[in-house]
Amino acid sequence: MKSSWVLFTASRYMFKGRGSSPVLSVLGIAVGVLSLIVIIAVMNGFQLGFIESIIELSSYHLQLESFPTERVEDLQKSILEIPGIKAVVPYKEFQALARGRRSGQQAVLARGLHENTLFYDEAMKDKLEFEEGAFDLSQPGSILLGTELARRLGLDTDDFVTLYSITGILSAEEDEGGLDIFEIKGIFRTGYLEYDQSLAFINIESVSFLTNESDLKLGIKLVNRFNDRNLMEQINRKLQSFDFADSVKISSWRDYNRSFFGALRTEKLFMFILVGLIFIVVGLNIFQAQRRAVLQRREEIGLLRAVGGTEKSVRFVFVIDGAIIGFTGAGTGLILGLAIAYNISLFFTIVENIVNWFIGIINGLAGLFGIGWADNFSVFSPQYFYIKEITSRIILHEVIIIFLFGFLSALAAAWFASRKIAKIQPAEVLRYE
Repeated sequence: MKSSWVLFTASRYMFKGRGSSPVLSVLGIAVGVLSLIVIIAVMNGFQLGFIESIIELSSYHLQLESFPTERVEDLQKSILEIPGIKAVVPYKEFQALARGRRSGQQAVLARGLHENTLFYDEAMKDKLEFEEGAFDLSQPGSILLGTELARRLGLDTDDFVTLYSITGILSAEEDEGGLDIFEIKGIFRTGYLEYDQSLAFINIESVSFLTNESDLKLGIKLVNRFNDRNLMEQINRKLQSFDFADSVKISSWRDYNRSFFGALRTEKLFMFILVGLIFIVVGLNIFQAQRRAVLQRREEIGLLRAVGGTEKSVRFVFVIDGAIIGFTGAGTGLILGLAIAYNISLFFTIVENIVNWFIGIINGLAGLFGIGWADNFSVFSPQYFYIKEITSRIILHEVIIIFLFGFLSALAAAWFASRKIAKIQPAEVLRYE
């Protein structure tokens, strides 16, 4: 019962009291939470798409190298016994030049794989989208090209491409060493431009005909790639049963493209900070509004103090108002932000249609005077961006942090604004009442 009057007074001040309306403060926090959730979700979609393309297609989660080729099957079987290991893929790779119908050559990273690789590596299968043909490396003369690489070379499926291995040519004793002709069995798209214009897959048996410097490696996929340190230790313990354990080198995905991953993380952090400045602006607005409310209610505060209300209880009245503003605004922004983030493609389609509707009206009016005004609007036009669709990824702990930022900014502003109550003396306020 002692606290019931605090809640009653806070609700009266919030919804029926005099002073500035809390609507603008609620809207400010809602817009901040909504914007930050949507922006971070879209950024996560792009960044994680790039990171997963690198890890699932090129770097793997863990890599093993410098082991005897004839013991690869024993090594595979031993590693697959470890819980948390999803796939172990043997591969070879080398740098080469590809020549097609057009003049000129394109540098490629040629990777030799077994024909059944996708059967074991489902994550790689999910990242490869074949626009023509399929993953067919059943014949030694088969090759798969990225879409941009095929386009630049002017090639389609069933065409032939010549691969030149520089190291193979330099080390070969015969004129034909270091080069071979392959038939294109499939053209794939990863969504990552660098791979689509420079990656090629060939049958692993063909690699030895092109170069002698490509050692066999094992690419390891984990159930949880963030458990890599623990699994590296378990793999090292497994390796102790082999006589070649000291020569084996094992590395983690954290070691590959470290600078690239760091740049993406820094970019995301600064975007988080810049958009988060909205909360500072809204918090200052709430602070000023609450300070003004304290000054306007000096007499009421003095009366509450005179009838027994403690300074802490009266301050709590205004803190509850700030909490209501923060929770309402952050909750509204959270719901709308998640709704937009989960339907981001539909949202951008609606925005584009609305903008293009206005552009159509303006173009129609401009056409009456024989002039053109503008082309159709596209947020991420394929003409400028190498994407087919806009993706978003919701990460739970980031959403919780954004919600707490919005809620706590209002709560902190109300708390600091209510400090002025300590300077209000009931006797002075009520002297002339």
